Amino acid sequence: MEISELKATLRNDAGKGVARRLRKSGFVPAVVYGHKKDTLLLTVNSSELTKLLKGKEENVFINLLVENGKKIEKFTLIKELQINPVNRKFLHVDFCEIDKEQAITLDIPIHFTGEAIGVETGGDLHHVKREIKVSCLFAVLPDFIEVAVSHLNIGDSIKVQDLKLPEGITVLDHEDTILASVTAPKITVKVEQIEGQEQAPQEESQEQSE
Repeated sequence: MEISELKATLRNDAGKGVARRLRKSGFVPAVVYGHKKDTLLLTVNSSELTKLLKGKEENVFINLLVENGKKIEKFTLIKELQINPVNRKFLHVDFCEIDKEQAITLDIPIHFTGEAIGVETGGDLHHVKREIKVSCLFAVLPDFIEVAVSHLNIGDSIKVQDLKLPEGITVLDHEDTILASVTAPKITVKVEQIEGQEQAPQEESQEQSE
């Protein structure tokens, strides 16, 4: 799992007025909190945060370098990122401090690979879930879970219980949860065709009676 670095500065003031002034100056108000730890009020550079997040998926781990006379390092995960829906600028960031010695629970993306056999014979592949919830130490936390679907035929599916995961990773979703499946194609028949087939015998009987 990739770890990025981001500079941050402690701030003493809070409130809407302070937040507006920070944003006008190119900064984003932020907080960092952790279990049984004091919440810190911070500011981070908006441009640096934009570069850091470019191309990243859901779980973004950041080593915050906090300036407070001396540098304080905080290993964190972005828990909430508020964005202005109009101009797409950052409004606020919540960082959660992570203890590398304690298991963490996160949703991990699923990357499906291969072409299902059932699709080649006319079936439809359905990606039922795009992520799964796991619990593990940060040291063994994967960027994503790779799931091969090439062996799936029509009527087959892959469930949580079918996953082969490295030691130390526990999946919290129910073992019967379907991740992907291949179903038979839907057969549709036009109503006009059915009606035409029903009327044909009647027309023939009328012709014979005449």
